[in-house]
Amino acid sequence: MSITPEKKQELIKQFATKPGDTGSPEVQVAILTYRINNLTDHFKSNKKDNHSRRGLLTMVATRRKLLDYVKGKDESRYAKLITELGIRR
Repeated sequence: MSITPEKKQELIKQFATKPGDTGSPEVQVAILTYRINNLTDHFKSNKKDNHSRRGLLTMVATRRKLLDYVKGKDESRYAKLITELGIRR
């Protein structure tokens, strides 16, 4: 269910805006999207896991806020990010 360090480094490398970038909104959204997708798969077989569902809802809200921030700063970055991740369209 959690993200492995190797997968996290791969996502950071793919979505980083500059070398050494680990905290840009693009990287944060990519990591959250990966974790959300893992939890969504988890709920297909564990329907009554309400404790993890609350964490999922928190992650979705955080991702939404980060995406709104990116959209407000630069519309082209936002469009590129959602198409690469395959969300919101």
